[in-house]
Amino acid sequence: MWRKLILGLVIVPLGVLLVALAVVNRTPAQLVLDPFGGNEPSLSFSAPLFLFLLGAFAFGLIVGGLATWLKQGKWRKTARTQRREADEWHARADQLEKELGTMEPATNRLQLPAD
Repeated sequence: MWRKLILGLVIVPLGVLLVALAVVNRTPAQLVLDPFGGNEPSLSFSAPLFLFLLGAFAFGLIVGGLATWLKQGKWRKTARTQRREADEWHARADQLEKELGTMEPATNRLQLPAD
């Protein structure tokens, strides 16, 4: 329910906005990566402006995702450790249940006197 609401209110308008941005910014632009190039830069690219904008958006998305993944590493490690420990406890409990099921019932129980 919430995912559909978020999809409808955020993702779809964002997609429409990106398509409109791409249509409006079709003219070629030059990206210069040589800060000391002067009039003749040695490292430059010419492409429609929307490609540069979408590339910057994709680069930010990848860097942000990588930073989040690295930051959550300690929590994933804790979860793996606790899961491993829980599996060991479950295996031990199953083993004890099997041992308890194969034991013979005690015949010499203490009898309480009847009143």
